[in-house]
Amino acid sequence: MDNLASTSDQILACARSLIVAGGYNGFSYADIADVVGIRKASIHHHFPAKAELVRTLVNRYCQDAEAGIAHMRRTAPDPVEQLRLYVGHWEACIEDGSRPFCVCALLASEVPVLPPEVAAEVKAYFRLLSSWITSAMEQGDQQGTLRLLHKPDVEAQIFMATVHGAMLSARAYGDPAMFKLVTAPLFEKLSARS
Repeated sequence: MDNLASTSDQILACARSLIVAGGYNGFSYADIADVVGIRKASIHHHFPAKAELVRTLVNRYCQDAEAGIAHMRRTAPDPVEQLRLYVGHWEACIEDGSRPFCVCALLASEVPVLPPEVAAEVKAYFRLLSSWITSAMEQGDQQGTLRLLHKPDVEAQIFMATVHGAMLSARAYGDPAMFKLVTAPLFEKLSARS
């Protein structure tokens, strides 16, 4: 049983890397088989269809994000610190190449052509992220630690779009420093009232 879970995890990790490299349609089961060193039939045993594989991957990605957010809320109750930790997480991942791009951000650009079950998981991820950032914005506004120019939900969308856009800029320029260049003004704009 452990071997099955291990193979399944290897397949998911490989699919994640391939999606980051080329999107949903940029890989096949043959690509995964080559990387993982198994037969395509073995992949079909774990994930009968590509849509099921990617749906499972995005669902786990969302669960990991939910656990990360819960951990941040426990260890850093200050909403500004939570937002800084989130941006810092991506900055470090992009810098060291461990997670050069958010899988869901990449798949979001493909939503119109994704299978419905995959698109639904991608949208669930963005709803989760938006809800948390909105909550942090509301809390920061109430505490006077954030200066909002718009309603918290609008500020959350701006924040989220800026972070994901910064990933795209870093990728387009092939320069991890672009991420920080784009995200640094977020905190200047949101800095506490004087």
